[in-house]
Amino acid sequence: MRRIKLTVAYDGTNYNGWQVQPNGSTIEGKLTEAVSALTGETIQLIGASRTDAGVHALGNVAVFDTMSQIPGEKFALAINQRLPEDIRIMKSCECPADWHPRKVKSTKTYEYRVYNERIENPMQRLYAHHCHFALSLGDMRAAAEYLIGEHDFTSFANPASQVLKEGGSAVREIYDITILVEHSRRPACGGMPEPEAAEEEHQRGYYGMITIKISGSGFLYNMVRIIAGTLLGVGSGLYEPSKVREMLEGRNRQLAGPTAEAKGLTLVKLECS
Repeated sequence: MRRIKLTVAYDGTNYNGWQVQPNGSTIEGKLTEAVSALTGETIQLIGASRTDAGVHALGNVAVFDTMSQIPGEKFALAINQRLPEDIRIMKSCECPADWHPRKVKSTKTYEYRVYNERIENPMQRLYAHHCHFALSLGDMRAAAEYLIGEHDFTSFANPASQVLKEGGSAVREIYDITILVEHSRRPACGGMPEPEAAEEEHQRGYYGMITIKISGSGFLYNMVRIIAGTLLGVGSGLYEPSKVREMLEGRNRQLAGPTAEAKGLTLVKLECS
């Protein structure tokens, strides 16, 4: 028996998340069907991250066991021929038989994209959350600093999280949060720069595409989306940056901001030791 490791990219728009469900199409379901059809075996797929409905990925990881003699690196192309166009295996290889993507030490990196303009861009409607409020990047970055490090993230997790319901720990470690911006500097109708375009990061303005990049040891159910929703609340002036520390210390989901839309979130990389 051999264990094959897959690096998986997908557009999550049309799927009910990663994990197989009784009703609805899922990433895991499509992959399982494709691999089973290729090998002629009943395949059990093990994924590293069970992304939510509508969430995208560039670098999720999964493994399966097989008796097939197909070379490890050849599985990617063979499986892709049996997948819909919005799911692709980016890389495949053989790994140790006891290697488990959810039991190894890893760093997960997510990006949450925010289209920050008054009017939504139809070309971004499936891959970015639209925020029509002017934002302060400086306040968002100051708030993010409180989240870096090891904390109890109960306030930033959906209470329906299986981990929390089973009495597990909400302690996680965030290694880094970076807020990047592709400045919007379009000329107005008269050829002059739009006055709403902020020149100082602490000045509220419209920044075009903003990417909140978060790396950590692991994340609870909806944790990244709640962090994104909270940082947007800070950026719009709803909360002071220091309020984030009170949210953490309060350990109560009602204290933190809303859960941002799934479509803005992408699992970009999973680095395993």
